[in-house]
Amino acid sequence: MSQIDPLPPLRDVITKHGLRAKKALGQNFLLDLNLTARIARRAGDLAGSDIIEVGPGPGGLTRGLLAEGARKVLAIEKDSRCLPALEEIGAVYPGRLQVIDGDALEVDPLAHLTPPIKIVANLPYNVGTELLVRWLTPQDWPPFWSTLTLMFQKEVAQRITAQPGSKAYGRLAILAQWRCDAKIVLTLPPEAFSPAPKVESAVVHLTALPEPRFPADAKTLERVVAMAFNQRRKMLRASLRALDPQIEARLERLGIKPTARAEELTLEQFCTIARDFA
Repeated sequence: MSQIDPLPPLRDVITKHGLRAKKALGQNFLLDLNLTARIARRAGDLAGSDIIEVGPGPGGLTRGLLAEGARKVLAIEKDSRCLPALEEIGAVYPGRLQVIDGDALEVDPLAHLTPPIKIVANLPYNVGTELLVRWLTPQDWPPFWSTLTLMFQKEVAQRITAQPGSKAYGRLAILAQWRCDAKIVLTLPPEAFSPAPKVESAVVHLTALPEPRFPADAKTLERVVAMAFNQRRKMLRASLRALDPQIEARLERLGIKPTARAEELTLEQFCTIARDFA
């Protein structure tokens, strides 16, 4: 493995600082610095951007981002054991790494950043989806970030990028694809991590669109999509009946089959229903 900076290999860093991954924190550390640099490159040109990284751990991806030219990395780390290792990285890249000791669900990073802003992270498994949903549902659109390059369990990545008719297609696909271009850009085997998870992982790259793909009220769309997929085995005339007792006639008027199931509808059709209710 070639070195990307003068710092020690990650296994040595983990041993030196006693950084055994904690299951309670959803930690799985990436050890191959060539791999973390590849992930950083999937985020595009970093030279003119500030980067938010959530859960840097011993700093493998942090080093990849800085080596690939990120203007600044703001690393948010809940595990205080990792802070000394991150300080060592900051010393090699003076003025380009800021570490916040805190919970990404509670920290407001914007006071520390200058646009354009990208988010690049090997997200802790236990909060990954919640953070993604927050980033996709700000009060105003477009959001503060231009792109998200995020690692998830492969099953979650497939749900984000799923197309109508597939088993993975659901609320997460609608939420992501309504406002973003989303694609899987890298798949990683379990043995790339320490400890090795039981499943494959995948990196998803999401690019924020200037405006949603189809017009719809966000809260109405979320409500329609949630009701449809909460009872995904049922036909729409049953799953959406609580929205309107006359839902069958409404769907027919909109050109949507009342006997269709949620997974058969396109994003555009869901937006059509949401607009009609709004």
